[in-house]
Amino acid sequence: MIDIRKSEKRGRASFGWLDSRHTFSFGHYHDPEQMGFSALRVINDDVVKPSAGFDTHGHRDMEIISYVLDGVIEHKDSEGNIQSLPAGEFQLMSAGKGIYHSEYNGSSDSDLRFLQIWIQPNKKGGSPGYQQKDFGKALGFTEIATPDGRDGTLHIKQDARLLQLILENGSSETFTPEMGSNVYVHVVAGELSVNDDALSAGDGAKVSRLSQLSLKNNGSENVTALVFDLP
Repeated sequence: MIDIRKSEKRGRASFGWLDSRHTFSFGHYHDPEQMGFSALRVINDDVVKPSAGFDTHGHRDMEIISYVLDGVIEHKDSEGNIQSLPAGEFQLMSAGKGIYHSEYNGSSDSDLRFLQIWIQPNKKGGSPGYQQKDFGKALGFTEIATPDGRDGTLHIKQDARLLQLILENGSSETFTPEMGSNVYVHVVAGELSVNDDALSAGDGAKVSRLSQLSLKNNGSENVTALVFDLP
């Protein structure tokens, strides 16, 4: 079964310094039919004005992934991590028993755009953790996060995988889930078909009980998508 979540149906929050699109219920946006999918709880598409950002705030028992599309995030947390996260890089912050952090647009004249992703862990508590890496722009699938941190991937505290998919015009890939029976596909850029369903940038697809997926670039430019292999 495939359930399409169109970009224009997402929730929206606008605070002047922040413009955000919410795939699932978040903050003041609540939709009882969009409370997440399997262990995937949040996909926020955030645009932050120059020199603005999120003041110090806390999290616990959540795996929080940031993927920068444009600009640079300046990150600081209570574990002593002070990092810059430029466009193209992924960050995984494991909140564990509790962590405080802030994140700001590192530019004084350009917007920051990034995806903020929350995945519920399969074990609560434990020490917080921080990981950051640039996985490049190779064509096809690139594993980003795995339950065992294999082959230099980010180590996530859940039986889930996150993969980056990049397809040239006319090319396609077949995806076979490993973690369970649920897959979520989020299109970052371009035109992508998931089996026979057409998706555009910002669209998502909840996939259940399918043993394989056909993913094809339907546009004239490269497609970038995130594929979540979920329990």
